[in-house]
Amino acid sequence: MGAEELVDFINNYLHIMTKFVLDNKGTLDKYLGDSLMAFWGAPINVENQELKACITALQMQAKIDELKNEWNLEVKTDFKIRIGINTDNVVVGNIGGNERFDYTVMGDGVNLASRLEGANKIYGTSILISESTYKAVSDHVSVRIVDKVVVMGKTQPILVYELIGLQDDRKALQKIDNYSDYLKGFSAYMKGEFEEGKTHFESSISKN
Repeated sequence: MGAEELVDFINNYLHIMTKFVLDNKGTLDKYLGDSLMAFWGAPINVENQELKACITALQMQAKIDELKNEWNLEVKTDFKIRIGINTDNVVVGNIGGNERFDYTVMGDGVNLASRLEGANKIYGTSILISESTYKAVSDHVSVRIVDKVVVMGKTQPILVYELIGLQDDRKALQKIDNYSDYLKGFSAYMKGEFEEGKTHFESSISKN
Protein backbone atom coordinates (compact mmCIF):
# COMPACT_ATOMS: atom_id res chain seq x y z
CA MET A 1 0.00 0.00 0.00
CA GLY A 2 0.97 3.61 -0.43
CA ALA A 3 1.43 5.72 2.69
CA GLU A 4 -1.95 7.47 2.51
CA GLU A 5 -3.82 4.27 1.75
CA LEU A 6 -2.06 2.51 4.64
CA VAL A 7 -2.96 5.29 7.11
CA ASP A 8 -6.63 5.11 6.08
CA PHE A 9 -6.57 1.33 6.42
CA ILE A 10 -4.95 1.36 9.89
CA ASN A 11 -7.25 4.14 11.13
CA ASN A 12 -10.31 2.18 10.03
CA TYR A 13 -8.99 -1.01 11.63
CA LEU A 14 -8.15 0.70 14.94
CA HIS A 15 -11.53 2.47 15.01
CA ILE A 16 -13.33 -0.88 14.74
CA MET A 17 -11.15 -2.62 17.33
CA THR A 18 -11.38 0.28 19.79
CA LYS A 19 -15.18 0.12 19.75
CA PHE A 20 -15.05 -3.46 21.05
CA VAL A 21 -12.87 -2.33 23.96
CA LEU A 22 -15.15 0.56 24.90
CA ASP A 23 -18.37 -1.45 24.47
CA ASN A 24 -17.00 -3.99 26.97
CA LYS A 25 -16.14 -1.27 29.53
CA GLY A 26 -12.41 -1.38 28.85
CA THR A 27 -10.03 1.59 29.06
CA LEU A 28 -8.06 2.41 25.94
CA ASP A 29 -4.47 2.99 27.03
CA LYS A 30 -2.68 3.87 23.81
CA TYR A 31 -2.09 3.09 20.17
CA LEU A 32 1.25 1.55 19.27
CA GLY A 33 1.64 1.72 15.50
CA ASP A 34 -0.90 -0.75 14.15
CA SER A 35 -1.77 -2.13 17.59
CA LEU A 36 -3.62 -0.97 20.67
CA MET A 37 -3.28 -1.52 24.40
CA ALA A 38 -6.24 -1.63 26.79
CA PHE A 39 -6.95 -2.55 30.39
CA TRP A 40 -9.93 -3.16 32.64
CA GLY A 41 -10.68 -2.10 36.25
CA ALA A 42 -9.56 1.55 36.23
CA PRO A 43 -10.43 4.39 36.53
CA ILE A 44 -13.69 2.68 37.58
CA ASN A 45 -14.09 -0.84 38.88
CA VAL A 46 -15.44 -3.35 36.34
CA GLU A 47 -17.12 -6.60 37.32
CA ASN A 48 -15.91 -9.74 35.56
CA GLN A 49 -13.12 -7.74 33.96
CA GLU A 50 -11.15 -10.81 32.87
CA LEU A 51 -14.19 -12.22 31.10
CA LYS A 52 -14.90 -8.87 29.43
CA ALA A 53 -11.31 -8.78 28.16
CA CYS A 54 -11.67 -12.29 26.75
CA ILE A 55 -15.01 -11.45 25.11
CA THR A 56 -13.40 -8.38 23.55
CA ALA A 57 -10.57 -10.49 22.11
CA LEU A 58 -13.00 -13.04 20.66
CA GLN A 59 -15.14 -10.30 19.12
CA MET A 60 -12.04 -8.74 17.57
CA GLN A 61 -10.97 -12.06 16.06
CA ALA A 62 -14.45 -12.77 14.69
CA LYS A 63 -14.64 -9.30 13.16
CA ILE A 64 -11.28 -9.69 11.46
CA ASP A 65 -12.46 -12.93 9.84
CA GLU A 66 -15.50 -11.03 8.57
CA LEU A 67 -13.57 -7.98 7.40
CA LYS A 68 -10.98 -9.93 5.43
CA ASN A 69 -13.64 -10.69 2.85
CA GLU A 70 -14.95 -7.11 2.81
CA TRP A 71 -11.54 -5.48 2.45
CA ASN A 72 -10.60 -7.61 -0.57
CA LEU A 73 -6.96 -6.72 0.01
CA GLU A 74 -4.75 -6.56 -3.04
CA VAL A 75 -1.75 -7.36 -0.88
CA LYS A 76 -1.14 -11.09 -1.26
CA THR A 77 -0.87 -11.93 2.42
CA ASP A 78 -3.17 -13.25 5.13
CA PHE A 79 -4.31 -10.58 7.57
CA LYS A 80 -4.01 -11.78 11.17
CA ILE A 81 -4.14 -10.22 14.61
CA ARG A 82 -2.43 -11.34 17.80
CA ILE A 83 -3.77 -10.72 21.32
CA GLY A 84 -2.27 -11.33 24.76
CA ILE A 85 -4.29 -11.15 28.01
CA ASN A 86 -2.95 -11.26 31.56
CA THR A 87 -4.35 -10.61 35.03
CA ASP A 88 -2.17 -9.01 37.70
CA ASN A 89 -1.87 -6.14 40.17
CA VAL A 90 -0.24 -3.18 38.43
CA VAL A 91 0.34 0.51 38.96
CA VAL A 92 -2.16 2.78 37.22
CA GLY A 93 -2.14 6.57 37.04
CA ASN A 94 -0.80 9.62 35.27
CA ILE A 95 2.77 8.86 34.22
CA GLY A 96 5.04 11.33 32.41
CA GLY A 97 6.29 14.89 32.82
CA ASN A 98 4.62 17.88 34.46
CA GLU A 99 3.38 19.27 31.15
CA ARG A 100 2.53 16.07 29.33
CA PHE A 101 1.57 12.67 30.70
CA ASP A 102 -0.47 9.56 29.96
CA TYR A 103 -3.00 7.71 32.08
CA THR A 104 -1.52 4.24 31.81
CA VAL A 105 -0.55 1.03 33.60
CA MET A 106 2.92 -0.23 34.43
CA GLY A 107 4.32 -3.39 35.97
CA ASP A 108 5.40 -6.97 35.30
CA GLY A 109 1.80 -7.92 34.55
CA VAL A 110 1.74 -5.51 31.62
CA ASN A 111 5.00 -6.90 30.27
CA LEU A 112 3.62 -10.45 30.42
CA ALA A 113 0.53 -9.49 28.42
CA SER A 114 2.81 -7.99 25.78
CA ARG A 115 4.97 -11.12 25.67
CA LEU A 116 1.90 -13.32 25.29
CA GLU A 117 0.83 -11.21 22.33
CA GLY A 118 4.19 -11.80 20.68
CA ALA A 119 4.23 -15.50 21.60
CA ASN A 120 1.22 -16.09 19.35
CA LYS A 121 3.61 -15.90 16.43
CA ILE A 122 5.68 -18.75 17.85
CA TYR A 123 2.74 -21.01 18.67
CA GLY A 124 0.66 -20.22 15.58
CA THR A 125 -2.21 -18.95 17.73
CA SER A 126 -4.27 -15.75 17.78
CA ILE A 127 -5.23 -15.22 21.44
CA LEU A 128 -3.09 -16.34 24.37
CA ILE A 129 -4.13 -15.89 27.99
CA SER A 130 -2.11 -16.39 31.14
CA GLU A 131 -2.75 -18.88 33.92
CA SER A 132 -4.05 -16.12 36.21
CA THR A 133 -6.58 -14.99 33.61
CA TYR A 134 -7.69 -18.55 32.93
CA LYS A 135 -8.37 -19.18 36.62
CA ALA A 136 -10.71 -16.17 36.63
CA VAL A 137 -12.68 -17.22 33.52
CA SER A 138 -12.40 -21.03 33.51
CA ASP A 139 -16.16 -21.51 34.04
CA HIS A 140 -17.00 -19.39 31.01
CA VAL A 141 -14.48 -20.12 28.25
CA SER A 142 -13.06 -22.96 26.18
CA VAL A 143 -9.27 -23.10 25.95
CA ARG A 144 -6.44 -25.24 24.71
CA ILE A 145 -3.43 -25.57 26.99
CA VAL A 146 -0.39 -24.54 24.96
CA ASP A 147 2.74 -24.67 27.10
CA LYS A 148 4.38 -24.15 30.45
CA VAL A 149 6.83 -21.29 30.17
CA VAL A 150 9.24 -19.31 32.29
CA VAL A 151 8.72 -15.64 31.53
CA MET A 152 11.73 -13.37 31.19
CA GLY A 153 12.67 -11.97 34.60
CA LYS A 154 10.82 -14.73 36.50
CA THR A 155 11.85 -18.11 37.89
CA GLN A 156 8.47 -19.84 38.32
CA PRO A 157 6.88 -21.29 35.18
CA ILE A 158 3.27 -20.49 34.27
CA LEU A 159 0.75 -22.28 32.09
CA VAL A 160 -0.32 -20.54 28.90
CA TYR A 161 -3.63 -21.17 27.15
CA GLU A 162 -5.10 -20.47 23.73
CA LEU A 163 -8.51 -18.85 24.04
CA ILE A 164 -10.84 -20.74 21.69
CA GLY A 165 -14.26 -19.31 22.55
CA LEU A 166 -17.02 -19.07 25.12
CA GLN A 167 -18.39 -22.30 26.57
CA ASP A 168 -21.76 -21.88 24.85
CA ASP A 169 -20.10 -21.48 21.44
CA ARG A 170 -20.74 -24.65 19.42
CA LYS A 171 -17.83 -24.00 17.07
CA ALA A 172 -15.47 -23.63 20.02
CA LEU A 173 -16.73 -26.86 21.61
CA GLN A 174 -16.25 -28.70 18.31
CA LYS A 175 -12.72 -27.37 18.05
CA ILE A 176 -11.97 -28.54 21.60
CA ASP A 177 -13.29 -32.02 20.73
CA ASN A 178 -10.87 -32.12 17.82
CA TYR A 179 -7.99 -31.47 20.22
CA SER A 180 -8.39 -34.76 22.14
CA ASP A 181 -5.22 -36.24 20.63
CA TYR A 182 -3.40 -32.96 21.18
CA LEU A 183 -4.24 -33.05 24.91
CA LYS A 184 -2.90 -36.61 25.14
CA GLY A 185 0.26 -35.42 23.44
CA PHE A 186 0.63 -32.48 25.77
CA SER A 187 0.22 -34.75 28.82
CA ALA A 188 2.96 -37.05 27.52
CA TYR A 189 5.16 -34.05 26.68
CA MET A 190 4.87 -32.71 30.25
CA LYS A 191 5.89 -36.12 31.60
CA GLY A 192 8.96 -36.18 29.36
CA GLU A 193 7.51 -38.97 27.20
CA PHE A 194 8.44 -37.20 23.99
CA GLU A 195 8.04 -40.02 21.45
CA GLU A 196 4.55 -40.81 22.69
CA GLY A 197 3.74 -37.13 22.72
CA LYS A 198 4.97 -36.76 19.14
CA THR A 199 2.67 -39.57 18.00
CA HIS A 200 -0.38 -37.90 19.54
CA PHE A 201 0.59 -34.48 18.17
CA GLU A 202 0.97 -35.86 14.66
CA SER A 203 -2.41 -37.55 14.96
CA SER A 204 -3.96 -34.25 16.04
CA ILE A 205 -2.39 -32.43 13.08
CA SER A 206 -3.78 -34.98 10.63
CA LYS A 207 -7.31 -34.48 12.02
CA ASN A 208 -7.25 -30.66 12.04
